[in-house]
Amino acid sequence: MMKTYTLAISLLFLVNISLSQSVTQKIDNAVKRLMADSSMKHAIFSLYVVNGNSNEVIYDLNSQFGLAPASCQKIFTSIAAMDFLGHDYRFKTELGYDGTIKKDELNGNLFLIGYGDPTLGSWRFSETKDSVVLNKWMSAINSAGIKKINGNIYLDNSKFSFNPIPGGWIWDDIGNYYGAGHWALNWHENQYDLIMQPGLNEGDDVKILRTNPELQANSLISLIKTGKKGSGDNGYIFLPPYSPFGFVEGTIPLQEKEFSIAGAIPSSTNQIAFVLEKKLSDNQIKVKEFKTSEEFIANKTTIPSLSKILFTHYSPSLDSINYYFLKRSINLYGEAFIKTIAYEKKGYGNTDSGIAIVKKYWQERGIEKSALHIIDGSGLSPQNRVTTYALVTALQYAKTRDWFNSFYFDLPEYNQMKLKSGSIGGARSFAGYHTSKGGTPYTVAIMVNNFDGSSSSIVEKMFLILNELK
Repeated sequence: MMKTYTLAISLLFLVNISLSQSVTQKIDNAVKRLMADSSMKHAIFSLYVVNGNSNEVIYDLNSQFGLAPASCQKIFTSIAAMDFLGHDYRFKTELGYDGTIKKDELNGNLFLIGYGDPTLGSWRFSETKDSVVLNKWMSAINSAGIKKINGNIYLDNSKFSFNPIPGGWIWDDIGNYYGAGHWALNWHENQYDLIMQPGLNEGDDVKILRTNPELQANSLISLIKTGKKGSGDNGYIFLPPYSPFGFVEGTIPLQEKEFSIAGAIPSSTNQIAFVLEKKLSDNQIKVKEFKTSEEFIANKTTIPSLSKILFTHYSPSLDSINYYFLKRSINLYGEAFIKTIAYEKKGYGNTDSGIAIVKKYWQERGIEKSALHIIDGSGLSPQNRVTTYALVTALQYAKTRDWFNSFYFDLPEYNQMKLKSGSIGGARSFAGYHTSKGGTPYTVAIMVNNFDGSSSSIVEKMFLILNELK
């Protein structure tokens, strides 16, 4: 009986090895077909697959090569933020004052102090919409009995770096919504829609009609042309942070209706000053002047501080924000996570400090520093380089955390798999999890850099490889 039982175990073990080898061989054949494709002649390809339970290596090709990950880099930021800050972490924004309140008058200044909340004024959550936040601020001011402000309103960005853009972000990106900068105070995800009217014929000038919301203290010059009907959005906004004017170039499609592209607000404090001043004016409250912490930096002086808090606005929980960070790949959220990690650990929200903390964090969890050359939290910089081994290691670590179910849910679905995707010029990547029909869990990362041809075409070929895990 014992010999029969032992033989059965041995046969099962051999069958499992055979199946594993079969999957490996199928993947290898699919990889060879891809590498023989003309689009891969000058490309670099990396693939790393492990059994999600045992960590057994199923396939490894160039897993230690550092490649541009694009938004797959968000995996490192997301996991580190969930660990460092906690899945229930909430960003705050404080409204307060100094001086005294007598006979409905504030004999002092009003303060709005930012702590990096990227959702303030965002349309994605009911409690963060601009009208909701403004009403809460107004309600707090009314409850304090303030009907007149004899001082200024200070918009305090000083807890985070004055530089909203990480190093390495390119000129083509930073004026557009996906390249929006991050400050201590942010508004409407530092994003606006530029609404334009195409010409009647291909090659005609395009007229700028308006922005929504109204863009403050800035003007845009239209150099954009009317493209072919159905050609889509090929327009780019060139308006860097703090700049008073910029340009719009490229093309938008020929059509009778208006067409919009999304841009990055160059100054969040200008935007907040505008909407807050209007809200106060609607309530018959006048102020002397709005002042920003950037002005104090320029004058090498210290911004005054409040003495009493009227109201503290809290963001949705981090795991709720993380949903949009991964599912919608919002770069702004990643930069907020990185800077906030630095703020919570060092007392100042700086990108470089946040990156250093995250790299050390991953080194302590088995990822060599040389495998994680990152300079931002979102992957937008083309200078970032990571390995597929590092991505899989991070994903495997996430499975050990008590917040993993939330993280797994937040991942998008591609090719019927739970995968984070990445895309920048000449680079495509996917990393995540999949369980085969036979019940085998896989953790996988796949990257291609410097391919030839369209992005959609290379993605189809990458999916042919991933299909072998099904």
